[in-house]
Amino acid sequence: MICAAALALCAYAQNAPKKSAFSKAELEAYVRHLWVLGPDFAVTFSDPVAAEVPGFKDVIVHIAQGGVRQDVKLLVSNDGAKIFQGNVYDFNSNPFKANLDKLKTQFQPSLGTPGAQVVIVGFSDMECPHCKDEAEAIRKNLIQAYPTQVRFYFKDFPLESIHPWAKAAAIAGRCVFRQDPSAFWAYHDWIFSHQDGVAPETLKDQVLTWAKGQKDLDGMQLSRCIDQKATEKEVAANVAEGEALGVDGTPTLFVNGRKLPAGADWPNLKRIIDNELKYQETAKDAGEDCGCETKLDAPGLPSQASPVGIGKK
Repeated sequence: MICAAALALCAYAQNAPKKSAFSKAELEAYVRHLWVLGPDFAVTFSDPVAAEVPGFKDVIVHIAQGGVRQDVKLLVSNDGAKIFQGNVYDFNSNPFKANLDKLKTQFQPSLGTPGAQVVIVGFSDMECPHCKDEAEAIRKNLIQAYPTQVRFYFKDFPLESIHPWAKAAAIAGRCVFRQDPSAFWAYHDWIFSHQDGVAPETLKDQVLTWAKGQKDLDGMQLSRCIDQKATEKEVAANVAEGEALGVDGTPTLFVNGRKLPAGADWPNLKRIIDNELKYQETAKDAGEDCGCETKLDAPGLPSQASPVGIGKK
């Protein structure tokens, strides 16, 4: 009798329906167990798309808790039986090409010389204390150490759930940039240095008071731009780009596509830049000197080359 029961159980196991990682309910149960995600975590999934690896599809797991979110990419075998978590690289191209293709630098505040071998894109929150420390280090050291070799681009990534005036500061900064791109960096330095004294209800008045000392800014125009939130879509575009790149906190830097999720102190950032400069002597597959520029044929724009990305296509 025992042998017969064991045989029946074995036969049932062999004929039982197989679970599939393409079933979102089954995959959710699996990853919740795998990563110990309790009910306070929200878990959702992207639809599967063909992966670069033959026989697999990409599925992005979106994990959120409160205002914090994280995306994890899984490779799922075409039969839904196996999942793989990790990075896949094409040996014949830059290892950070996927990031390089997503990073767009046109019409963004920048420091440094066009044509630099190293491009750094920073996603920052003007209310974030760690962003303040990194911003001060970059402003103090970057151009002095690399007058022609590095170009830095600033992108807004306000963390609205924990920083109540960060988005408003980003919108105001974009309004300044619209009027006078060079004045943006004065605003950047001022807002970070005055973090402790800014509040949501006083931000606009403080910005307008600051603007009175900037000779190329029109206070009335700036006030109108802030009131109308005229640059909100630009801030939202930066946030969307950051999310597509897996940015889930600030500061986050991309050095020729290499993601530094917690930013970097100056000694470590300098080490990474030096390493990238050495690599680009022969690789020439990133930065603004990689032959990746295109002219924008649009009325009212200067007929000069403008970077639409920082990686080699």
